Amino acid sequence: MPVRPLLPFACLVLAVATGCARPAGDAAPATPAGDAGRTTTAAAATSPAELGALFEQYFEESLELNPLMATQLGDRRYNDRLPNMLGPEHRQAQKAFAERWLERMRAIDADSLAGQDRLSLDMFVRARERDIESHRFPSHLQPVNQFYNLASMFAMLGSGTNAQPFQSVEDYDNWLARLQRFPVLIDQAIANMREGIASGVVQPRVLMEKAVPQIRAHVVDAVEDSVFWRPVANMPASIEGAERERLTAAMRETLAGTVIPTYARLAAFIDDEYMPAARDTVGMWDLPDGRAWYAFQVRNITTTDLSPEQIHQIGLDEVARILARMDEVRERVGFTGSREEFFAFTGSDKRFFFDTEAELLAGYEAMREVIGPRLDRLFDTKPKAGFEIRAVEPFRAASASAASYQRPSEDGTRPGVFYVNTANLHARPSWAMMALYLHEAEPGHHYQLALQQELPELPRFRRFGGYTAYSEGWGLYAESLGEELDAYEDPYAWYGRLAAELWRSIRLVADTGLHHLGWTREQTLEYMRAHSPEPEERMVAEAERFMAIPGQALAYKIGELKIRELRTRAEQALGERFDVRAFHTQVLEDGALPLDTLEAKIDRWIAAQGG
Repeated sequence: MPVRPLLPFACLVLAVATGCARPAGDAAPATPAGDAGRTTTAAAATSPAELGALFEQYFEESLELNPLMATQLGDRRYNDRLPNMLGPEHRQAQKAFAERWLERMRAIDADSLAGQDRLSLDMFVRARERDIESHRFPSHLQPVNQFYNLASMFAMLGSGTNAQPFQSVEDYDNWLARLQRFPVLIDQAIANMREGIASGVVQPRVLMEKAVPQIRAHVVDAVEDSVFWRPVANMPASIEGAERERLTAAMRETLAGTVIPTYARLAAFIDDEYMPAARDTVGMWDLPDGRAWYAFQVRNITTTDLSPEQIHQIGLDEVARILARMDEVRERVGFTGSREEFFAFTGSDKRFFFDTEAELLAGYEAMREVIGPRLDRLFDTKPKAGFEIRAVEPFRAASASAASYQRPSEDGTRPGVFYVNTANLHARPSWAMMALYLHEAEPGHHYQLALQQELPELPRFRRFGGYTAYSEGWGLYAESLGEELDAYEDPYAWYGRLAAELWRSIRLVADTGLHHLGWTREQTLEYMRAHSPEPEERMVAEAERFMAIPGQALAYKIGELKIRELRTRAEQALGERFDVRAFHTQVLEDGALPLDTLEAKIDRWIAAQGG
């Protein structure tokens, strides 16, 4: 998953091999015993085999130091561990880890390497430099917001339907061990937020007002009403007798005596102490060193040197272009009213909405049957892993995006998941569904991320790592492929594709407006209302998402524009020799890349084809 330096916990779980929290204990040693000898080996490790062994060693250390990442990948060795990843010892250890590996890899003679080996080394060094730079900014002082927070992430893990397995006695004992460590993490989050209050690094109040209900949802009177009880209610029949009774009693005691009171303590702290100190402003510009912090976010997430001002202008230009194309659809369907009236019609007419969650999910399942057989037109290869279509859990639906994707486990036991937000069905128009399916499922995130995992020749830090601009850029580019897949024959579906592209362009304007230009929440919403057909609920949720994860929203359109630019360049240079399937192979076969690295690669490919 994408790199999100502002999100310690989410980054830990979802963004593999980045600079986010790593060590497995409360304070891992900065330099493991015997490391000096390995540095000497690294300096001489210029052969592909030696370099590959170093990458593998790095990744193995990452998994041990970062047990939640291992769990997310389906590696069960560390499923009983939960580090205090927000603590000062841990943060220092993760920085030292990045510095140590950066020094070791810089000692390698890069000019002696070629092909994937040189690319991997360059990407590794770049990523560790980014890790180290991120420690300049105090993201650990903002561990909770409405979009990502410890409460929801941990509840997802313990729900029995996520990465944490509940299949054996050992699995349950592992989870019980993790549960016992949960209060340490929450108490550290509270301590960090208190430090943030003292130093002026606090969240916008409007975000915390949305986060508190998510946390309080886990403060229940009866443990049977907790999402954490589901693994008990669904305990496999193979666990029986005394062991079943022991695990049930232990879960009851741990939830009632440890977990639920911890959630209550966090909610009370936010209500009583944090909320009065939270900000009325909503952009990073109002944080200490905030504009520099945001500029780092922009560089890091887009993998470009574009400034916030440049990105803002790109967004304004794209919004104007796409609105003109939406006007063409309005004329095509014979709507005689204004653009604003057409937006109101598509956002309210009953023909565009489902009555039940089951109908909405069935609509997406039908798309799977239509799109799957057509992908051979554009792709030579497909991922081996499958994916499920699943509703977002109710406890996080209110603040979750319309859809999202979770990659499959490495061992193939857990498929990818296309999460669909089924809350408030009147905010889920049918015309938006096809573009969402193409973006999140196939040929979008499932296609790209599952294929990346299935590239055995790549080191694991690349197979399970990522660059947000590449992955989200691919997702938005995948939406555009619906035209070549005959997925937009219905003009309203095409309108939905344009609306989705428009929304990603609005994000360029709104995100930079909020965090660099000093826009207020209301200014941002006013711009959205004037330029988008999206329902008010989504506009509010998206605006607050931008506030919670600054810069992430820029990745979609910046990445898509670069991929589309490269395709156009190849088409013009190669003419009739251009093969779209070969182009897509070139884009996908190395996994996620920084955009400048991808551009250099495609330019070399074009030249090799005689272009």
